Amino acid sequence: MKPPLRFLLPLLSRTVQSEAMLRFWRTGLACLSLLVAAPFVVAQTPPAAKAEAVVNSSMSGEMLLQILLGELNSQQGEPGVAYSLLLDAARRTGDERLYKRAVDIALTSRSGDAALEAASAWRQAMPRSREPNLRVLQIVLALNRVAESLGPLRTELQLVPEAERLSVIGSIPRLYARVSDRKLAAYVVEQALATYQAQSKTGPLAWAVIGQMRLAAKDPEAALEAARRGHALNATEQAPIWLAIELMSQKHPNAEALVQQSITPQSPPDLRLGWVRVLIENQRLPEALAQLQVSTTQHPDFAPGWLLLGSLYAETGQPAQARSTWLQFLKLAETLSPAPARDLDQAYLGLSQLALKQKDEAQAEAWLAKVKDSANVSRVQVQRANVLARKGQMAEARRLIASVPAQTEEEKRARLFSEIHLLREFNQHAEAYQLLADAVKAQPQDNDLAYELAMTAEKLERLDEMEKLLKGIIARQPDYHHAYNALGYSLADRNLRLDEALTLIQKALSFAPDDPFITDSLGWVEFRRGNVQQALKILQKAYRARPDPEIAAHLGEVHWVLNQKEQALQVWREGLALNPDNTSLRDTLRRLGAPL
Repeated sequence: MKPPLRFLLPLLSRTVQSEAMLRFWRTGLACLSLLVAAPFVVAQTPPAAKAEAVVNSSMSGEMLLQILLGELNSQQGEPGVAYSLLLDAARRTGDERLYKRAVDIALTSRSGDAALEAASAWRQAMPRSREPNLRVLQIVLALNRVAESLGPLRTELQLVPEAERLSVIGSIPRLYARVSDRKLAAYVVEQALATYQAQSKTGPLAWAVIGQMRLAAKDPEAALEAARRGHALNATEQAPIWLAIELMSQKHPNAEALVQQSITPQSPPDLRLGWVRVLIENQRLPEALAQLQVSTTQHPDFAPGWLLLGSLYAETGQPAQARSTWLQFLKLAETLSPAPARDLDQAYLGLSQLALKQKDEAQAEAWLAKVKDSANVSRVQVQRANVLARKGQMAEARRLIASVPAQTEEEKRARLFSEIHLLREFNQHAEAYQLLADAVKAQPQDNDLAYELAMTAEKLERLDEMEKLLKGIIARQPDYHHAYNALGYSLADRNLRLDEALTLIQKALSFAPDDPFITDSLGWVEFRRGNVQQALKILQKAYRARPDPEIAAHLGEVHWVLNQKEQALQVWREGLALNPDNTSLRDTLRRLGAPL
């Protein structure tokens, strides 16, 4: 039954607070009264020009008044009244704009149940319309009522045009990203996608989405099974392989086999690039390098492959290859429109760093001048500070780093670490120690700062302090594997408490089993314990995974002790090529009197 107009007038009087609003209301009421009482008149049109047909609203003046009241209440801070009026008007007129407005008012006032009521009424009035059904789906998920989402999710998949269905399926994990019951969410999504799982067109993506939901529910084994089922339906589809790559990233032991068998020369190059990034995350640099070399051979016009390959060459101590590869990337990037500014800057910064290592400060500065992205200002300043430091202008270099803009705590922290690393690179450990000591005093629970202080204390032979700091970190954060490794290696290097050192390093490896630097520590402690052959195998594994001058120093020494002099000299030469100024390697060569 329509509410009599007289029942709306007291409602209005509670809403209108000012004389100006009252005048507005009186004017509006007069206009509405004329609208209701007077017949509509269409003016006569001259014969020469045809008038467009006039479509008059079928809405009564009473209904227009109710809508006006609803909007006035909304503006005057009475969302509950506004919602009731507009939802009632929507139900009586069937106007979807009024349903939408009622939903928006409820959401703005943070009334989820009211928003769901309005969206449900809207969906009931227009069962073949996608928008009200999607609103219901979004609201029940926002309310964390996961079980209630099955119906509207199925309906959304049924109503969407076939050309858009894959896009909707792919967006499902984002819809459920914030729900708390991930297992229930995975079950609901699997049920909703039941119709699409066996189809060759939709099946691979459907299974990949199911796998993502299972992975979010912490069921990686079931997620891998979903990836396999999706891949079996259509081996050319990428979605199941991307899921397997994500599982690789999360250290699933059997995911890589699916990735290896699926990525072929015909695969899109970005798929192989995703695999490479996981290999890099896992410190498997030689394998990553090999895959990038394959990628750039098969897809020579794929610029991102060249960019990452240059970075890997630089990381593994191959500066000539890094330079030529980055130059090839820049040549390719010139053909792209628009040119990828962030990627260009990465290449410019890398080339600048290479020039700096070759003591070509002018060339380093020339590359830095090409950097355009304002987001890289801090990196450019730090690089310029390195140029100054190499010229012996350390005070100017530190002032330059101090001038780097830093508004947030994270930016201030990054600036501090940049200065510390600069000081340590140029063997100014006392200055770095003082900076770190002040920072740790201000933030005694910051384990990263404490770790850096411990490493600097070691350089200054303050070994008791280093050990105390590292044990403090372990006590505060038992999974901080760098602290176990640093303490274990320090003991092994000084030939002290070797059983304790071994236990500490094994503990570190339990957290990061693929870290080549921790593997190096394990090889070194076994060497100190007299297990030379075992140490050789371990250190060879570490060096294969990460060619590094410090690992080269240890591996070369083990070869030397085993009277394998040529092998030792070869490894040391490679280490010097990686970094001719590495202190550990130079000290080893002097101590052993190696003829290099």
